[in-house]
Amino acid sequence: MSTTPLLQIKNLRAAAGDIEILKGVDLTVDRGEIHALMGPNGSGKSTLASVLMGHPDYEVTAGEILFDGEDITGAAADARANMGLFLAFQYPEEIPGVSVIQFLRQALSNRTGTDYTVLELRLKVMEAMGQLGMESSFADRYLNEGFSGGERKRNEVLQMAVLQPLLAIMDETDSGLDIDALKTVAEGVNTLVSPERGFLIITHYQRLLDYVTPDHVHIFMDGRVLTSGGSELAAQLEAEGYDGFRQNA
Repeated sequence: MSTTPLLQIKNLRAAAGDIEILKGVDLTVDRGEIHALMGPNGSGKSTLASVLMGHPDYEVTAGEILFDGEDITGAAADARANMGLFLAFQYPEEIPGVSVIQFLRQALSNRTGTDYTVLELRLKVMEAMGQLGMESSFADRYLNEGFSGGERKRNEVLQMAVLQPLLAIMDETDSGLDIDALKTVAEGVNTLVSPERGFLIITHYQRLLDYVTPDHVHIFMDGRVLTSGGSELAAQLEAEGYDGFRQNA
């Protein structure tokens, strides 16, 4: 197994227009690790996720992003996805007329460079859905059209299961989920944990972490990582709130 960190973020600064949002982020994710990034609204968590995926609305003004040892700071979003980065959105969009299985076929072909037949892809998807306990009819529905919030999030877990990314970034995937959907998403994440894959879970609250145990927890405020530790940090946050960390900053 490679000893090169899966993700290294070094003194990363980024802005939207004239507003600096990321103010010197340092973070390392190794293979096989689950990292939780926790912070209040407006702290820059979702901006960090977007910058890691190469969103064109944000400009990196300093620092660098290394993925599997390669500098991807200036790489296009599709190039990053093809390398094995995956972002589960907070609010997944509808794509009318494109079924879940059609979307996955194109995405997997881009990711692997292999042109899968519909049958080959369907077998892969059915296997993944079986592992995740999902109904087989789900694959033929139009992507996110008419999906409940929980179904949209489960669909993104299915995408991870099929695409097998090296690093899955989950941007507030627990937002708006009832307890059953939350457990389904957590079980999906736990199923996909492997020695080669890393997770960066971005969240406001501890509730997802009751079902997914992180190796590292980072408190993110004012565009930077304020402090890092183990799962005890999440418990401290639950007890003290973000004000306790602000006072000690």
